[in-house]
Amino acid sequence: MASTMVSSRLFALFVLSLLSCRVQAQLSTTSFYARSCPKLQSIVSSTMAKAVANDSRMGASILRLFFHDCFVNGCDASVLLDDSSTFTGEKNAFPNQNSLRGFEVIDTIKSLVEASCNATVSCADILALAAREGVIRLGGPSWTVALGRRDSTTASQSAANSNLPSPASSLSTLISAFAAKNMSPRDMTALSGAHTIGQARCTTFRSHIYNDNNIKPNFAALRKQNCPSSGGDSNLAPLDLQTPNRFGIDYYQNLVGRSGLLHSDQELFNNGSQDSLVRQYSTNTQLFFSDFAAAMVKMGALSPLTGSNGQIRLNCRKVN
Repeated sequence: MASTMVSSRLFALFVLSLLSCRVQAQLSTTSFYARSCPKLQSIVSSTMAKAVANDSRMGASILRLFFHDCFVNGCDASVLLDDSSTFTGEKNAFPNQNSLRGFEVIDTIKSLVEASCNATVSCADILALAAREGVIRLGGPSWTVALGRRDSTTASQSAANSNLPSPASSLSTLISAFAAKNMSPRDMTALSGAHTIGQARCTTFRSHIYNDNNIKPNFAALRKQNCPSSGGDSNLAPLDLQTPNRFGIDYYQNLVGRSGLLHSDQELFNNGSQDSLVRQYSTNTQLFFSDFAAAMVKMGALSPLTGSNGQIRLNCRKVN
């Protein structure tokens, strides 16, 4: 009986090992397109360099686009799909509407890639690579982008509405949202450092600057100058007051100084479980970069479509 149980367990582990190897063989490293599309990396890198040079916000916009893709049913480029008379995508979900940007940059990269290697590279992989390049262009860390994702043929506006953390989220809500994606509180705090770049709309931080007590008074007063108590919803403010176009640790220094722009930002440093880590990041660029890179690798592996699942879209905005 014991021998049979041991054999069964060994067989089960063997099967799991095979499945794991199969997944890893499909989500490869940078060599995945080495023969089928050798110019891919250079196309993405050069196009993102031009995009960020033309618009310094674009690095943050593409990074956010990637996050909003991966957190809704995995990194499958579903966020890129346009609505049509017969299809409802994710672009008009509450967290995305009038907010996500950078789609035209992905379109440009896709067109150039298609000209180089037709029907070979997925939009999901292009978005993953572009997100890394945007961070690098703004002085942030690099990381290995696993490749081999395929594109979804569906999207879920309801999942986008429910899965993406709100700027009004509490610390416990943030931790739970990331835990649902098998990501730790440390991953969450590191990935929140993406707010070291980019801008936010008044409507996302109005409640924080007018109603919360855990905010430096002069910082709240500064932000109120461009974000009235009513109206001006689309007025922009930098997520990181010090260096909004440079990827670094100033975001965490702002939190320690009670100058986080969003309620959800300041929740990371509000006498809670992440205070110590925020203090560490605020003085240690190497630690933050290392943890951010590791968390990006982890997020990029969320529920990818591989093998014969999904498709390689010819146009990122619509299903073939």
